Amino acid sequence: MDLLTPGWPPRWLTPVTDAELSASGGPDTADFIETFCRITKDSVAGSAGTLLELRGWQHKLLRFLLARRADRRYRHRQALIGVARKNGKSALGAGIALDGLRFGPQGGEVYSCAGDREQARIVFAAARRMVELDEHLSSCLKLYRDAIEHPESGSIYRVLSSESYTKEGLNPTLTLFDEVHVQANRELWDVMALAMGARSSPLMIGITTAGSRYDSSGRDSLCYSLYEYGKRVALGEVVDPSFFMAWWEPVNLDADHRDPATWREANPGFGDLVDAEDFASAVLRTPEAEFRIKRTNTWVSGTSTWLPAGAWDACADPSATIPDGSEVCLGFDGSFNGDSTALVVVSCAEIPHVDVVELWERPADGDGWRVPILDVEEAIREACRRWQVREIVCDPYRWARTYQVLEDEGLPVVEFPQSAARMTPATTRFYEAAVNRQLTQSGDARLARHIGNAVLKADSRGTRIYKEHKHSTRRIDLAVAAVMALERAVQTPVENPDVDFLAWDDL
Repeated sequence: MDLLTPGWPPRWLTPVTDAELSASGGPDTADFIETFCRITKDSVAGSAGTLLELRGWQHKLLRFLLARRADRRYRHRQALIGVARKNGKSALGAGIALDGLRFGPQGGEVYSCAGDREQARIVFAAARRMVELDEHLSSCLKLYRDAIEHPESGSIYRVLSSESYTKEGLNPTLTLFDEVHVQANRELWDVMALAMGARSSPLMIGITTAGSRYDSSGRDSLCYSLYEYGKRVALGEVVDPSFFMAWWEPVNLDADHRDPATWREANPGFGDLVDAEDFASAVLRTPEAEFRIKRTNTWVSGTSTWLPAGAWDACADPSATIPDGSEVCLGFDGSFNGDSTALVVVSCAEIPHVDVVELWERPADGDGWRVPILDVEEAIREACRRWQVREIVCDPYRWARTYQVLEDEGLPVVEFPQSAARMTPATTRFYEAAVNRQLTQSGDARLARHIGNAVLKADSRGTRIYKEHKHSTRRIDLAVAAVMALERAVQTPVENPDVDFLAWDDL
C-alpha cells in the first residue's frame, strides 16, 4: 500500500501488474494535461488560466487507468472512477478527453456522455474552455458549438446524451461518462460499449459520485451494478482484466458523516482541492443522506430519516402567531380518499412561521370516506379573507377543477408540480431552515407527526421527501404542503404579478 501519496490508494482498486504499470500511458497523459490544460474557473485549485497541476493521487490514478499490455493496447476497456464532489473530476475528464483527441488514433472519435445533454456538456465545456485558454491547443484544434475537431488526424470530440434520438453509426475510441449515477438505465452505456468493438484499443470511462442503489424500477442502478462488479474484481472474486475501478469511500460506511476523518477517506483532495471549511459548513445544513452521497461518496438504500432528531421540536414557538392581514403563502396538498388533504400557512417574513390551517384525514373506520371538496374550497377562501395571500401553492394533480374555480374568483393559485426538479431544492431549503432554526412553527402535533413520517428518497433525479412506501398509512401531506409553501414564501415576490390579491372587502 502506498502511504506516501496523500489520497492514495482509494478504498477499492482493481489490480494491475507492475509490467502493465511500467508500460502505462498515464505519465504521457499527465504530461499533456500539465503542459497544455488550464484551470477554467477561479477555485481552491488555483486561478483561471493557470496550468493544471495534477496531484500525486491523480498521477497514480492515470497510471493505473491507462495501463498497457505487452502489445501496447490498453489493459482496460471499461472503467469506473468514483469520488466525492469537487475533487476535480470535470477538469481531469476534460484533460483525458483532449489528450485522446490530440494524440489518439487517426480518425478517432471521442465522446462526452451523460444522462442529459446539460450534464454531458459539463466536461465538454471545460475542455472547450481549455482550448480557448491555451495557444497551442487553439492553434491545432477547431472549435464548434458541440464538437472539437483535430483536422490533422481527422479526429472529433462530441457531446452525446441519453436524450439523443440515435446513437447508430458511432465508432468511439474514447468515451467519458459524467455522473454515471444519473443514467436512467443501461441503454446508452451498452450502446457505447458495443459501438467501440471495432477499435483496437478503445476505452470507456465513467467518472461519478455515488447515488441511489436502485433505479426507478426498483432494480440495481447501472452505476451501483458497476460498483458492485468492480468490488468483486478488486477482491479477486471475478477475474476481468478489462474492467478497472478506483472508488473512494469511508472504510466504515456507517462512520459518523460529521467526522472530518470520514470526509478525508472519501475525498483524496480534502484540504487541497476541496476546502475543509466548506465541509464543516455544509454538514450543518445538508440532509444526512444527501451529504453521505455527495460528500462521502456513499451509496444510500433509497430512503432515510429526513430531519435530525429534535430539530423540528427546537423550532417550536407555540406563542407565535401569524397576525391577520400578514403576507403569507398557502401550501395545499390534496387527495380524494387514499391520503389526507392538507392546508398549511407560512408567513413571508424574515423568519417564516409555519402553521396548520386545516387537515382533512380519513378516520380509521372511514371506508368509502372522501375529502369534502366544498369544505376544502371554503377553507382556502377563509384563509384568503384572513391573510394577504401572495400565492396558493399546489400540485395540480387531481384538483384541477378546484384550482380553476378559485382562479376564476381571483385567488392567486400557483401550480407547483411535485416533480424532482422542484421538490429536491425545496426539500433542501426546508431542511436547512429547520436545522439552523431559521423558521418557527406552531407546535401543532399533526404537523409534527407528518414531518416525522417523512423520509428522504434519493434516486437518479435527486433527493426529496416521500412516504416510507407507496401503501403506507403514515401520512406526510402536511409536510409536503409546508415544504412547498416555505419554498415560495422565501422567494422575492414578482413585481406586478399577473394575479392581484383579491380585495375581500369589495365582496
